[in-house]
Amino acid sequence: MNRRAVLKFASLSAVAAAFDKVSEKDAFACPSSFSAQGGASPRLFALNQAGYLPGAEKVATLPVQHGGDSSFQIVPENMPAQVASPVLNGTLSAPILDAASSDRVVRADFSRLTTPGIYRLVAQGQRSDPFSIGKDIYREPLRLSMRAFYGQRCGCAVDLGGGYSHPACHLSGAYHPSSGRKGTVVNHGGWHDAGDYGRYIVNSGITCGTLLWAWELYPQILRNLSLDLPNSVKQYGVKLPDYLAEVRWNLEWMLSLQDDDGGVWHKQTSEQFCAFIMPERDDLTSYIIGTGASPYKNTCATADLAAVMAIAARCYSEYDASFSARCLAASKRAWSWAVANPDVTFTNPPGVGTGEYGDEHCHDEIFWASAELWRTTGERQYELAFLDGVAAQAPESAIKAPYWVYVAPMAYWTYALADRKGSEPLKERIRKQTAKAAQELVERRKLSGYGNTMALTDYIWGSNSVAANQSLLLLIADHFQHEPAAVEAALGNVHYVLGRNCFAVSWVTQVGTNPFQHPHHRPSAADDITAPWPGLMSGGPNARPGDEAAKTLPTLPPMRMWMDDQRAYSLNEVAINWNAPLVFLLAGANAQVS
Repeated sequence: MNRRAVLKFASLSAVAAAFDKVSEKDAFACPSSFSAQGGASPRLFALNQAGYLPGAEKVATLPVQHGGDSSFQIVPENMPAQVASPVLNGTLSAPILDAASSDRVVRADFSRLTTPGIYRLVAQGQRSDPFSIGKDIYREPLRLSMRAFYGQRCGCAVDLGGGYSHPACHLSGAYHPSSGRKGTVVNHGGWHDAGDYGRYIVNSGITCGTLLWAWELYPQILRNLSLDLPNSVKQYGVKLPDYLAEVRWNLEWMLSLQDDDGGVWHKQTSEQFCAFIMPERDDLTSYIIGTGASPYKNTCATADLAAVMAIAARCYSEYDASFSARCLAASKRAWSWAVANPDVTFTNPPGVGTGEYGDEHCHDEIFWASAELWRTTGERQYELAFLDGVAAQAPESAIKAPYWVYVAPMAYWTYALADRKGSEPLKERIRKQTAKAAQELVERRKLSGYGNTMALTDYIWGSNSVAANQSLLLLIADHFQHEPAAVEAALGNVHYVLGRNCFAVSWVTQVGTNPFQHPHHRPSAADDITAPWPGLMSGGPNARPGDEAAKTLPTLPPMRMWMDDQRAYSLNEVAINWNAPLVFLLAGANAQVS
């Protein structure tokens, strides 16, 4: 069974994976426009199934129908079809060819409609599913996508309601021979990384970093977000906002993988993936796994922890000064270890077949950690280390959408976001390059029939997270200097993920009128509940599928390389580092009306 092993490339577009996974459930491919999943009737309209903000752009995509009427109407949902009077009349756009799907499509732009309510789009003799316009339409998707992390908790009983629950799992572990240690270890916690029950430091790094950045940039949205979590006072001894309480669950596990010398072991997993069973039934030994040779820890994992704990020190200081200080101390120790051991990479040791998360270049992780530590402490040594990294790779060549294997943009952005003085000319270069990268995404979006910002080469393993991380870049650019087109482009990726795509499917479980049903996710497969666990984003289309189920697809245009099949892990797995930018994006979307 599977998981990820990816080489680092200079461009995110080229981070075209070698991640892996497996499973089984009903299949769904889409050989013609807007075929619906599970054998249901085809959907003519591709639109955001969660809805639209009143003042934002609102566009649906339809297939070209030769000789059809070019007009469309928006009608209220609360009136019978035969008597409903349009609240808006419009004309469909001229046909265009969408390169990613090879669909000839037209677009219905109803952005002029700003009145909150529930509506349907009527065109070409058919009515769409109902959709909403309102200020709060992204609140529940945000709650579900963030609460999904609670559903991924390891080491405690989980109960999301509705039967989505399991007893405590993986309550103990042991040192693997590759760790340089022997014996058992009493540690638990963290998040199950994806569809499997492994826990990985490097993926936790970008995940927690993204979530904590969302907290710093959108506190007005996230501070009072209710996730119905276990009592944080009982867990941590202090009252925390639900959002920070959930992130802390994973931070505590990350800290448990730091050795006394500051170095950090790569992961905690069994030697091989377990069967498709509930987590409490997984009785394989949960090993702390290292490199197999001295120093046993590795650079990327250690530097990722250094970066994340520096951010955590800022975010938790208001609520728990002791935990904040603990995070900062761990960050400094990890940074020192990584600087002293800059090139210790990780590959799976013999006998281990769980996710590798291999990264041949850890310099960007050290770069990120240096910037976060400078932002948190103001200490000159960290800024000097960051400036050395700038000399090695200037922002003009480094700023693009981040990913777990490429975190240099996070270093640049945190430097420019810092309230500390720093180098103003460098900060301005970062802002300008971010604006340039955002404008390229804005221009690319104009060519898409489905309104996303992705290039053809972006349809890789986890492509939906590429769209979400491109939105992160767009929202950072807007934060530097307000740019409505960048915000609309970011929201365009929300529309794409939630239904405006060639499948007319929402790629977030239990969100929308036609959400996907069969994620590569062990609890969703093993719990005897028909619908999958809520709030999880599918990896999405992958032009180069890496599993046997996905390889049954014929060679299709990149957006069409997807199937709703539990076995197709290279197309339909879920992962914490994919949900994190979705949370960031939905927080940003909610902030547009706060």
